[in-house]
Amino acid sequence: MKVIILGSGVIGVSTAYYLAGAGHQVSVIDRQAGAGLETSFANAGEISPGYSSPWAAPGLPIKAIKWLFMQHRPLVIWPKPDLAMMRWGLALLTNCTAARYEKNKARMLALAQYSRACLEELRAATAIQYDQRMRGTLQLFRTQKQLDGTAADIAVLKRFDVAYELLDRAGCIAAEPALTHVREKIVGGLRLTGDETGDCFMFTNALAAMAKAREVEFLYGSTITALDQGASGIEAVRVTGPSGPTRIAADAFVVAMGSYSPLLARRLGIRLPVYPVKGYSLTLPVSDDAGAPQSTVMDETFKVAVTRLGDRVRVGGTAELAGYNLKLRESRRQTLNHVVTDLFPHAGDVSKASFWTGLRPMTPDGPPIIGKSKIANLYFNTGHGTLGWTMAAGSGRLLADIISGRTPDIAY
Repeated sequence: MKVIILGSGVIGVSTAYYLAGAGHQVSVIDRQAGAGLETSFANAGEISPGYSSPWAAPGLPIKAIKWLFMQHRPLVIWPKPDLAMMRWGLALLTNCTAARYEKNKARMLALAQYSRACLEELRAATAIQYDQRMRGTLQLFRTQKQLDGTAADIAVLKRFDVAYELLDRAGCIAAEPALTHVREKIVGGLRLTGDETGDCFMFTNALAAMAKAREVEFLYGSTITALDQGASGIEAVRVTGPSGPTRIAADAFVVAMGSYSPLLARRLGIRLPVYPVKGYSLTLPVSDDAGAPQSTVMDETFKVAVTRLGDRVRVGGTAELAGYNLKLRESRRQTLNHVVTDLFPHAGDVSKASFWTGLRPMTPDGPPIIGKSKIANLYFNTGHGTLGWTMAAGSGRLLADIISGRTPDIAY
């Protein structure tokens, strides 16, 4: 079968790799000059199955209101007449119940754990390198209230056999020795020992090279202008590329365009419940190994992750509802600066950091959209939010099984 994948981020490339492995003829189309140059480029670097939770949770509306008044706030909403934002926000609020949270988290955890198993298998089979470390994630608490509020999350972790450690201050320092310099600022933490870290951009490009070895064709610099629909489904994709306008026919089509997926789907009369949530990151060179994190430290107060990637530190976080605006806002940089210098003052020089922003494709309930659409040969693999890197391998393999007519390893 000939399959065309629209999008060459970590989700699209993972899907291409597994489809090619299943014997399909695969082409990947992207407007960028290479793979992983949008949301996959400089994310927080976490592969965190244990941290896979919906934003839509009991108590979120009250937290969101409090965040809006913080100097270094995790959430920023830019008021604008945006019907898609309002529709998405209302849907998110309807999912902020205990019952829906548990159901959505269960789906996300199952997919994330499956994805980790797929990544482990891939790593063993190919020896792929991407500055990976397998040293867990430390969710760091600055207040006793935060530490005392872990009971509900721990209950879910136990239910799904997710390995964890509830740590006091000394335990946090033992896990991340550089925190000894700021010991008075922390009260404890929740460490997810099975979590990993790695450079998503490096992984995406290494996997793209392996996909090319499986004869996957990559058409970069090609803007998708339309999908031609016939009586039996999608017949072809129209693109404008280096050689001009082109029409490419195929048997099946996969939309893996992240936050831009709903814009394409809308042309086909499909409303995807996906909205762009803007995130930011800093990447700075390590100047003192002993003063830098060894894995990922998630600052619960500011919702910012500080991750070690080889000889670099990646600081990622904040959530901004601003549509498709990619403006780099200095106030968001100051939040990231504050967290990394407050927790790891000796790690590196923030004045030498590169500043980046990307759009996370979020669903209002949390789980991504993976599978066949109402159009027979059109499939979606999108809506992973902040967890695209965590869920990439599993999402790609799951959809490859669905398209191939095989029973997937997990029900989703």
